[in-house]
Amino acid sequence: MTEKLLQYLWNYKVFTHFDFKDIEGNSVEILDFGKWNTDSGPDFLTGKIKVNNIILAGHIELHVKASDWIFHNHSHDPNYQNIILHVVYHNDMDIEELKNKNVPTLELKSYINQNILWKYEKLSSGNQFIACENIFDLDKIPLHFHEENILKKLNEKSAELEKSLERFKNNFEAVLFHSLAYSFGLKVNADIFRQIAESIDFGIILKIRQNKTQLEALLFGASGWLEDPKDEFMKIWKREFDFLKAKFNIPDLKLFPKFLRLRPPNFPTIRLAQLADLYHQQQNLFSRIIHIKSTEELFDLFKNVKASEYWDNHFNFGKISIVVQPKVVSRDFIELVILNTVLPLKYTYHKYHNEEIADDLIALYNNLPAEKNSIVESWKTLKVPVSNALESQSFIYHFNHFCLQKNCLHCGIGFKLLKES
Repeated sequence: MTEKLLQYLWNYKVFTHFDFKDIEGNSVEILDFGKWNTDSGPDFLTGKIKVNNIILAGHIELHVKASDWIFHNHSHDPNYQNIILHVVYHNDMDIEELKNKNVPTLELKSYINQNILWKYEKLSSGNQFIACENIFDLDKIPLHFHEENILKKLNEKSAELEKSLERFKNNFEAVLFHSLAYSFGLKVNADIFRQIAESIDFGIILKIRQNKTQLEALLFGASGWLEDPKDEFMKIWKREFDFLKAKFNIPDLKLFPKFLRLRPPNFPTIRLAQLADLYHQQQNLFSRIIHIKSTEELFDLFKNVKASEYWDNHFNFGKISIVVQPKVVSRDFIELVILNTVLPLKYTYHKYHNEEIADDLIALYNNLPAEKNSIVESWKTLKVPVSNALESQSFIYHFNHFCLQKNCLHCGIGFKLLKES
């Protein structure tokens, strides 16, 4: 038993019966279990009980053992002077000051189904994919949290985007560029790509977007790759970068994106070349994205994006590859960009002005296929249906915010499994 679990059981009233008696044998009727307090002070605020035909209103404190009242130094703490009930799992000692104040002590051990404790032990000690894996029963668990999880995720992403918008003077086009750079960097280079994008005034991108070679040179140069040209193309990029650097007073950055643990199609050279091509092709990209209402229209914005011809037979500078093919963005990659960048930015832009944006975005998530990654595949091994991006994004969010943290007491699945005792 932990205090956290005891608070959970009290809050959700998970007891075998409610004919409570205090340690003196007096009947205790709980008229109001109080409001769960997650800050400092008593565990439950403004509760109400009836003891010996007297109604008491005030705070309720919970402990695993009665002696914790002493160990937690509550005796002289003014926050605990309005306690009307001391609830413990095990009453290991009498607390004289509470007896003198006629504050009843309620021992809960006999009111709790021991199977709940066994289940909680299984949840908190397991090392499997999710803590409840060994007692997971899909037939008993309604998985109706997908839309709620997506909206929580969108609100979290939106809070991050709003900070960027404040930093970049509410320039949605610039923040889109930074966010797309982050997505194009994938997990390995996401932060580095965003640093590269944010280091370049977006006005420069707009001024040179019609010259694809200059766009590439700008991104490659900021990455620190053009110091030692290995072939003629690199010499051209270096010349253009040196010109742009002098003209626009670009800071001297060398961020060196990583190649380690990446498949060649995901090398940072290829992804930055593709990002350059996207901005070469598309003008006013944010304005176009914000008004699109179908997934296919979103795909159309990205489907023709490819690295320049140099990369048809290269994955890195100066190294000719035996594999010759255009480096186009795949549909799977476009889906990731839509999920991680486009939809959160659409939500951020519309959420204060378009009450229907949540419904529109849920429809877009429903029309996108489920992601393919280790978290989603692990959910599938539990026979959980994952048929679209709404469900896959929801399960990824659920895993990261509940399962990974072993936050089972605040998880809908954990609540249901514990209650089914």
